[in-house]
Amino acid sequence: MASLLTHLQSMKNSAHRLVVAIEDVNDLWPIVKEGFEARVPFRRACLNSKVRNSVILDKLPVEYILTTDSRLRSRLPQEQTAFWFHEPYAIVVLVTCEDLEEYKSTLKPRLKLITQNEEREWFIVFVSKAQLANDQAGKLTRKIYNKIEVDFSNKKRERCCKLDMHVADAAFWEDVESKIVECIRVTLDRRVLFYEEEIRNLTENRYSQAWSFSSFFLLKESLALMFQMAQLQDDALREYDELEQCYLESVNAPSAKQRKFGGQDPGDDSAAFLDSHRRPLNQLIEDDTFREFDFRQYLFARQAELLFVLGRPVDVAARGYSFIISFSKLLSEHEKNLPFGLREVWVITACMALVKETEKRLTPRLITVEAEKEFYRFQADLYSLARVKLMRLADLIGYGRSIEKSPCNSANLSMLPWPKPFIWPSIPVDVAARMALKEQVSDERPKPFGISRKALPLAPSLLLREANRRRAALSTGNISDLLDSRLSFKESPAGENAISLTSPPQVAASSPSRSVSFGPLSSGNAGASPNRIDRPMKLPEICAAAEYAIQSIISDERLRIGLSSVEKFEHFFMELTKAAADNYHRSWRKRHGVVLDGEVAAFHYRHGNYDSAAKLYEKVCAMYAGDGWHALLAEVLPNLAECQKQLGDLAGYLLSCIKLLSLEMGLLQDNERHTVQSEVLQLAYTELKNPVSVDVSALITFSGRGGVPLRLCEDDPGNLAISVWSGFPGEVTLDALSVTLIATFTPEEGVKVVRSAQGPSLKPGKNNVVMVLPPQRAGSYVLGVLTGQLGQVRLRSHTYCMTSALSSKGGSPESDDFLSSERPLKPVLEVSQPRSLLEITCVVSWGLLINEPQWLGLIIRPIDYSLKGSILQLSSGAGLQIDDEQVCELEAAGKLLKGSTQKQSSKEPGYPLNAILNGFVAKGKDKQLLVMKGGKLSLPDSASDHATVLWLRVKAVQNRPTGFQTPSPPSSPLKGHGNHLANGAFPGNSPTYDKSSVSLPSGQEIKKPGLFLMREGQSVGVRKLDVKLEYGAALSRKYERTLTVQFLDPLRVISRVVARGNDSTLFLQVTLISQLNASITIVNAQLLLQPGFAHTKGANGLPFPSSILPLVMAPSSESALLFTARLETTNKNTENDNSMQGKLETGSTVVINYQIIGDRTLGAHSPATCHNKASDVDREEDTLLEFRSLLVLQMPISDPLIAVGMLPLSSDTPSVGEQILLQWRVERIKEGTCTSSHKVSDDEKRDDVERLFYEVEVDRDQWMLAGRKKGCFLMPQQAGGRVMITLTCIPLVAGYVRPPSLVLPSINKSRISNTPAGPHSICVRPPALSSSFCVKK
Repeated sequence: MASLLTHLQSMKNSAHRLVVAIEDVNDLWPIVKEGFEARVPFRRACLNSKVRNSVILDKLPVEYILTTDSRLRSRLPQEQTAFWFHEPYAIVVLVTCEDLEEYKSTLKPRLKLITQNEEREWFIVFVSKAQLANDQAGKLTRKIYNKIEVDFSNKKRERCCKLDMHVADAAFWEDVESKIVECIRVTLDRRVLFYEEEIRNLTENRYSQAWSFSSFFLLKESLALMFQMAQLQDDALREYDELEQCYLESVNAPSAKQRKFGGQDPGDDSAAFLDSHRRPLNQLIEDDTFREFDFRQYLFARQAELLFVLGRPVDVAARGYSFIISFSKLLSEHEKNLPFGLREVWVITACMALVKETEKRLTPRLITVEAEKEFYRFQADLYSLARVKLMRLADLIGYGRSIEKSPCNSANLSMLPWPKPFIWPSIPVDVAARMALKEQVSDERPKPFGISRKALPLAPSLLLREANRRRAALSTGNISDLLDSRLSFKESPAGENAISLTSPPQVAASSPSRSVSFGPLSSGNAGASPNRIDRPMKLPEICAAAEYAIQSIISDERLRIGLSSVEKFEHFFMELTKAAADNYHRSWRKRHGVVLDGEVAAFHYRHGNYDSAAKLYEKVCAMYAGDGWHALLAEVLPNLAECQKQLGDLAGYLLSCIKLLSLEMGLLQDNERHTVQSEVLQLAYTELKNPVSVDVSALITFSGRGGVPLRLCEDDPGNLAISVWSGFPGEVTLDALSVTLIATFTPEEGVKVVRSAQGPSLKPGKNNVVMVLPPQRAGSYVLGVLTGQLGQVRLRSHTYCMTSALSSKGGSPESDDFLSSERPLKPVLEVSQPRSLLEITCVVSWGLLINEPQWLGLIIRPIDYSLKGSILQLSSGAGLQIDDEQVCELEAAGKLLKGSTQKQSSKEPGYPLNAILNGFVAKGKDKQLLVMKGGKLSLPDSASDHATVLWLRVKAVQNRPTGFQTPSPPSSPLKGHGNHLANGAFPGNSPTYDKSSVSLPSGQEIKKPGLFLMREGQSVGVRKLDVKLEYGAALSRKYERTLTVQFLDPLRVISRVVARGNDSTLFLQVTLISQLNASITIVNAQLLLQPGFAHTKGANGLPFPSSILPLVMAPSSESALLFTARLETTNKNTENDNSMQGKLETGSTVVINYQIIGDRTLGAHSPATCHNKASDVDREEDTLLEFRSLLVLQMPISDPLIAVGMLPLSSDTPSVGEQILLQWRVERIKEGTCTSSHKVSDDEKRDDVERLFYEVEVDRDQWMLAGRKKGCFLMPQQAGGRVMITLTCIPLVAGYVRPPSLVLPSINKSRISNTPAGPHSICVRPPALSSSFCVKK
């Protein structure tokens, strides 16, 4: 088997291209060689893969070798089919012939002999040497070539081609290339099938005792090499993957025989898994089996070479990292049989070799961004693995003090076991010299702020115990040495209390109980007496022995130098750490890179390079703080603070101290936290020269006091109580403390700052602080930022806590621990609008008696606001009189409740609407007398918190012209207009009425709502009262409002002539409607008639019958009085009735004497009088009140003077477009003139005529007129006089339309009789059809 592997190795070294054999029959190769080799390598060649898929190759390199070449003659005979891949894949036969007889006798038999082997692929190239000018030679050459085609070609395969030496033919070379590729493809497919069959046979018999993996390897390796020569790299890679899997199965099989592992040869410590030529194949096998240590590296090297050819360095890195991890576990399993430390050394060299090779072959532009990041992640993992193994070696040989005892290093090394050799290396002879070379002064820095922590372990167990346990002979007599070493050493050579390596090894004294002699120190125990027992080694001796053993096996020069001294180790270790961090930053694992930046920062910090250390520590602390890794932050933050302090960065040093205090409880001891606080105070008051702003959101938190928010009114100052939680370990007195309030309703409002009255002293835990609130605008506010001043330091906290985390778990919401950092939306301050502080309305705002003193009640209602010390000022408007000095009454107001008797009584007719809307009525109890001077009065303290009613005397004055009475508006705001007059409101557009008249014909009714003469735009009986109330702190607030009150006449009068006797007697009905919410008693009533009318005999203007009086009227009720009158006889002609009507303009008057009984809380009442003490002022008065109302009586109207009628049309049914003649006849009914203002000329008087004007009214959309639309005519004054008015018109629309009408504008309509009396219509037909519209063109 070794000879076969040797031959396979030689073939591998020379097998780079496929071989094409040249059979030169007529010595033509030197002539055509240049043409053949010019086409190599073949472009776009098509071959079949192992699974028979066509693969287009960019390049297919081939090599032409003559069959007479020694390289083909020296190969093994054909029975060695395992090396069939090295045989030629095609045979090109070069022949030429110019004589047909020679071909038949000599050339043809020889060709038959060459092509008789069916396993070879061949084709014939006939070379023609005939000149172009020699036609006879050319014909003979073509004849011979045709004969060759007939003898050696068939329909399935064309195996012949012709080359003309004197003609440049490009098609020939393409034909030759295609035939060569076809031969290679057929040969390759045949050999693949052969190898697959052989491999299948071996696989089926793999569990038999005669099965040999070496034979299987030869076939698989040959097949993979053949694929590689054919540029089918994927198939070759697949073969090596299958070969590796099969090898692992054979090695791990339970029935597998014991084989040697390897790894004990010089140079095996340096990884060879990327170099398949490190050792020849015959050196990988021993006792007919492959050594696993070498063979697995060889297989991976072959896979890596193929992946590199395919341009897949990312896959090499991924596979290589997995291979190193699995191979390291394999080395640990065989560690007892391997040199000491070989596993760690091999892993380091493997990682460095893989990083170097993959990085060299990476082309970033050919891969995706994701693949590039993954590649750098593998690179970083390899660097990290190398640095971990390097730390284990350094800790093993005594360089552990140079390793930072960080959580990262502790996590890696504490899980990494110590080497477990069969026998621990013996102490070298030069141990004293080695220990002297490693002498170093311990320069470990103490932690800042006096922080002391137990060093994190860098080993899984005690090295001292592990090393002595694996010695050849363990001392059992003198245990004191071992115990002394254990007591002086904690966990590893890097322990804090380790024995100094500078002291020479001392031979411990024997214990008193047992005496054992020890031989001299030597490198081995071979020459020792079997009766001697070696003593336990001490830690310096263990490190010296490990260093000697490791240095003796290291062949890598870079690693040897890195472990030669502490300085070189630190340099090499930092190089690996920085490389790992940089690659992590370029990948998607940036957190790993930041963690390793912390290791680099620790190296700079230990060597005094504070600037670089601070920059890296800032990145590490930012990541730890952002991810909430407080325990890790507590390890590096003190170092960052020390770097900033050494660099003079006081602001950064202060911020680091604040962050240290903000860490979770338990990470720092109480004394350490007090030390940090003292540093903060010293910086704030002594060292800082310029103000510094620091965010202390994690140290100081705040919130509202809970419960309902503080409620204030706009422009009101106040005090806001907040809770502040201090994380300082001791009491801290702030110079100032303020908090911002943020409005929640709109972001444009900005923030408002409120401050505490004095600098508070914050104790650890919860503190209650009162903030002074200046006047704020209306809105809802939440807490924003808490700001405190501590010397030159400005503390800012954005953490607004509502409840603690314990409250969410069922704990007390007032717990001081673990406050939630979520900011709720619950406001702490609500500032209300001015609207709701105070309200002043009228008890009754309508229905008070005009021109009489009345009690006006003002409801003063505070709304959640105190009116203590307030001053009320009143001023009246036009038409309203208020005594500036008077005695007012004040009483409490009771609120209307649902279901109360007051609420039920409000449904009764006449109950004031504003009492329902206000919701308050006067209780009538506990009256107080207040004196108003100069229109001002002070409200007592009893009226500061609840609603009260203030009664004052007012009088509405209405000036009435002589002979006219102030009119009355509609009956009541509750009905009629539908307008509510709550809170003193009154409609601005009150209706006004002109004086009305009563006509004399019987049965005609004229409603008279009352008569009044007021300026234009003035409301009916409405008066204004200006109210001003000063209240609040220092009377800073003002309430101003104008109240409107409506004063009314007691009655509204409607008159009607109900009957007319034959003797000119008139019966006049006067309806009286009560407008007040009070009882009215009519004592006397009298009708004063205008000129032209007289009382009937015995009436004297009194109502009929006289027994109806006195008449009592309920609120809003109606009553009627009946009066009689007659017309006075006159000598004037009835024709002058218009002039007589002008004389009666003075009108008639109804005079009513009455008394009123009412309640001032409901409306009108008896006139108010001044009382010296509180008493019932709403009592009946003996004084009679007088009410007057004007009535205008008119004379009867005579018969019409003029008659106007339209004559019938000439056509009963006119049509559209037809001319129609319209005629109106105007006839005087009786003699006389129509208007008194008409003036006539002398001719008109002589002819006895009157000039009258007319106008024709017409709808222009329906009619077209022709003639005079407006004009005048002369009308005879004698009865029966007639005038005809004619007009031509044309109807425009069909249907029933209204015809034009004649109007006499100068005559009153009551004097005109129209025929027909009302509007009428006529029928208009559509126009006749025209035949011209029916003819087609």
